[in-house]
Amino acid sequence: MLCSARFGQLAGTGLLVATSAACAATQPLVYSDPAPEAAGIRHVSASSSEIRPVPRVSDHVIVISIDGLRPDAIDRFGAGTLQRLIREGSYSLEATTITPSITLPSHASMLTGVEPSVHGITWNENQVEEVGRVVVPTIFSLARSGGLHTAAFFSKGKFDHLILPGSVDHAVLPEGDGFWLADRTAEEVENYLASERPNLTFVHFGDTDYAGHLIGWMSPVYGWAVDMADAAVARVLAAADEAFGPGGYTVIVTSDHGGHGRTHGTTEEADMTIPWIAWGKGVRSGVELPATIHTTDTAATALWLLGLATPPDLAGAPVQTAFDAPNALPGGLHPHPADIATQPGSQLLGR
Repeated sequence: MLCSARFGQLAGTGLLVATSAACAATQPLVYSDPAPEAAGIRHVSASSSEIRPVPRVSDHVIVISIDGLRPDAIDRFGAGTLQRLIREGSYSLEATTITPSITLPSHASMLTGVEPSVHGITWNENQVEEVGRVVVPTIFSLARSGGLHTAAFFSKGKFDHLILPGSVDHAVLPEGDGFWLADRTAEEVENYLASERPNLTFVHFGDTDYAGHLIGWMSPVYGWAVDMADAAVARVLAAADEAFGPGGYTVIVTSDHGGHGRTHGTTEEADMTIPWIAWGKGVRSGVELPATIHTTDTAATALWLLGLATPPDLAGAPVQTAFDAPNALPGGLHPHPADIATQPGSQLLGR
């Protein structure tokens, strides 16, 4: 069964109704676009000549967002996979998201590297038909324009706002305002990586957010949803091991917001604080990072890892102290790629 009924089994009527709604929205919206386009994109940077490429750290980068994951939930509920990534990688449990701390604007900032005032997405519903898609480049469009293979797997239909024409080789998400649980999304990732080798992959799991809104953040059911997401992360890593080889890829795991009670969106610490974990190829082991990491840094870090030109006016910057790489500046959390002396003309990956 592609859409899990486990929420209903554990949580009673409220979650059973929500799970039934999710099961009704199992028809996927799939994008497969072999021809990059730039239509409708307002470039953040005025001139590409201002942007310098950097040496590549990793050929394959996977960004995983666990929607509504509070950092303190990782240890509270014993999320074993995430705990292992923290032990073996570099991490902060005090990173921060944008204001307002809600899903769609935050993910837009995570995937563009700019604040809502720049990317323009301030709503939290699927309004693609009414207002269209994000109007600034995303990490997908920047990677694709650099000749890289991109893929995205979303658990909520409203992420359609973030899929620019020509920016992804493959993207799958529920139709409309539908949502999927983590096992469905993980299965989509497994199926794709069985035959494809994307350079940039984004994966979104929404279970923790669903449980938080329906039952409450840090409730037992929320903890069970943390376990579901943690197991789904393990499945993605196993699929990546098969696709790229152990040690052949770099992972960033983060979130869009936290939560308190049955809500989020405020400037309270419980809503604003998110985890930020780097693990895999090029990552320093056992390093606790400073608390100054911001969700916009995720986009800049993913681009930097792939050796891609980064617009100099992004709000975010690469979290270089997480990485033991030749192009990482020692002691600097956020030195910008434009400030790094690099070898010009670094080769881009083939698709």
